[in-house]
Amino acid sequence: MGETTVMRILIMGGTRFIGVALTKILAEQGHEVTLFNRGNKPSPVQGVREIHGDRKDPAQLKEKLASEPFDAIFDNNGRELNDTQPLVELFKDQLQHFVYVSSAGVYLKSDQMPHYEADAIDPKSRHKGKHDTEKYLSEMGMPWTAVRPVYIYGAGNYNDLETWFFDRIVRDRALPIPGNGEHLTQLGHVHDLAQAMASILGNKNALGQVYNISGECYITFDGIARACAKAIGKSPDNLKLVHYNPKDYDFGKRKAFPLRMQHFFVDISKAKMDLGWQPQYDLISGLKESFENDYLVKNRQEADIDFSIDNEILS
Repeated sequence: MGETTVMRILIMGGTRFIGVALTKILAEQGHEVTLFNRGNKPSPVQGVREIHGDRKDPAQLKEKLASEPFDAIFDNNGRELNDTQPLVELFKDQLQHFVYVSSAGVYLKSDQMPHYEADAIDPKSRHKGKHDTEKYLSEMGMPWTAVRPVYIYGAGNYNDLETWFFDRIVRDRALPIPGNGEHLTQLGHVHDLAQAMASILGNKNALGQVYNISGECYITFDGIARACAKAIGKSPDNLKLVHYNPKDYDFGKRKAFPLRMQHFFVDISKAKMDLGWQPQYDLISGLKESFENDYLVKNRQEADIDFSIDNEILS
């Protein structure tokens, strides 16, 4: 335990992806953890207390939480400002720390990379609500910190990110990759993100700060495909990577590829310095973990996957 002070912690969410990794770490550190969620999934740690409710309903949120004393809150699933506002109004005077999961998606596209925390924000970003929330937390004058992950991967990922690649590689299918396959991006393991979040608690350096959190390396789209192949024991040289121009197709609302077609990566040195944090997973070992503990466990290699968009591109 070291000198960790035991805290009463509320996690918004807690039974999916980031919440699962974070709950395990905080419970292991001896904190008293309570999860607030809709109760659709079991608690990731036995004996962790749960309060069930819908955070989108402020009246319900306040009714269920008003008499609860917490020292710290992790808001993992607030997307818009009005998701987080009722929480802050309720607890602002009693909290030692409010940790908010924002997104590197808030940055304005730039010719100069990587993104640093002080970079310009895109007012039209679909993550604008996340930045509105960061601004609000800072205006409220409370002890807060926000993290801005890039792409998160690892077991329990509910976005088809690494899974998109696995689905095609295990079936020996061609991988349609937009552009020339050389766009650089960045993946961070969910466990590394949760470790960074846990290291924010009680850390004076982190108060009022925003941190980019992701993996150590930048990687191209084609590189991710090759890394996924290596992680699952297939030869990266035998992959069939097909590059195409997305503007030649009309996919409508359907998503043809899980990553945005631009250079998109951040500098993580501020988090490393302030939080004494270091990503533990290199990409291959992280992808291996995801494949073995999630993909195979769910028997996804047997599932019936819709490859209609692929077929459109490949034909």
